[in-house]
Amino acid sequence: MVGIVFGAAGLLSLVFLLRFCVHGPSWSKSVFKTAAVALLAVAAWSAGGPIWLVAALALGAAGDFCLSRHSENWFLGGVAAFALAHLAYVVLLQDVIGHDVALIFTGWRALVALILICFAATMAWLLWPSTGESRWPVMIYLCIITAMGFAALALPVVGLAMLAALLFIVSDAVLAAELFLILQDHAAPKRTPYAVWLTYWSAQALFCWVFALA
Repeated sequence: MVGIVFGAAGLLSLVFLLRFCVHGPSWSKSVFKTAAVALLAVAAWSAGGPIWLVAALALGAAGDFCLSRHSENWFLGGVAAFALAHLAYVVLLQDVIGHDVALIFTGWRALVALILICFAATMAWLLWPSTGESRWPVMIYLCIITAMGFAALALPVVGLAMLAALLFIVSDAVLAAELFLILQDHAAPKRTPYAVWLTYWSAQALFCWVFALA
């Protein structure tokens, strides 16, 4: 049963990618986008996964619905939902046996941590002048998603969990560039939604797999 639900989530994700990804807002788009992640939450819950994983996936689905509606209020609602989702992931990762913040400052992890800091600082510098009234919510969100990256970096064995965190960060970076940095008459906004969705849904699916299904 869990495998069927997970597979259905993947199928809906593929349909969304091929049919709705680059199209404007519609109720069909909202339904497919939301359901593709909501079913991951159902799969995680059915498999007896951690409550923080289920909460993160459910909040992600809520954020997907909000962002699919394309208005300022819906956008801020989506940012809030995803910020809470990332906080849930931070708690989930910290609950892993052997999680140790001191690991971040050792070996190759220290280099990755430095890259994450440089990434966050660069994104803040680029986004600050262009986000307008959404500036502070976006800055807070940037801090939270960076914290999730650090939480994954402190795992005793990083593996797929770290990959999921990095995919999430890449997805959000591309989305932020699409919304605030790239001119709408540029060719890139016609392609970036594919990159955003592929990296984002893969991140959610990996988190679900690692912490509930594997």
